[in-house]
Amino acid sequence: MNTDRVQFIRCAYRRAEFPVDDRPEIVFLGRSNVGKSSAINSLLNRSSLARTSSTPGRTRGIGFYLVDEAFYFVDLPGYGYAKVPERVRRSWKDLIEAYLADRPQLILGLLIVDARHEPKPLDLQMRDWLLSAHVPYLVLLTKADKLPRHQLMRSVQRARPVFSPAEVIPFSARTGLGVKQVWRVIRARLAHGRNHS
Repeated sequence: MNTDRVQFIRCAYRRAEFPVDDRPEIVFLGRSNVGKSSAINSLLNRSSLARTSSTPGRTRGIGFYLVDEAFYFVDLPGYGYAKVPERVRRSWKDLIEAYLADRPQLILGLLIVDARHEPKPLDLQMRDWLLSAHVPYLVLLTKADKLPRHQLMRSVQRARPVFSPAEVIPFSARTGLGVKQVWRVIRARLAHGRNHS
């Protein structure tokens, strides 16, 4: 797998704009400003492929990145940001639900959760969406470098029963912590597909 070969395909604002090929898709989900774009950039060893912003709520469509002509990384809009108009938040919810509801090529979800805080209700809602759609997923506890080791371990222990049966991986886009473990899961899922363990 050559992660140097990455192409931004499009930002989709409605279902009709989703890619129509059957390449596998790996989706990134998380609350606004939780480090989702930074995680994508870190996994692909790029500094600015997925745009990061200090202003939450900027991403309003679903970004599709083609990796090695083989599969997509899919970047969903950050959810739960309160300072955007209600109609925008409603359109995000509709778009996210439309994507999760009917993508047989979706083989893995990466749920991004801030390691410094307890999981929020919207994190749990996203967990429930993934479970109801029968999408295997794992949890990336981002910004792990900002916690002392004992606090990070406490955060992992707190998250495991909440997100069971998903694997919980401490992750830092700054230090690279967790990158190898995430790729291990991605490669296994690409090898076996959505409906196999």
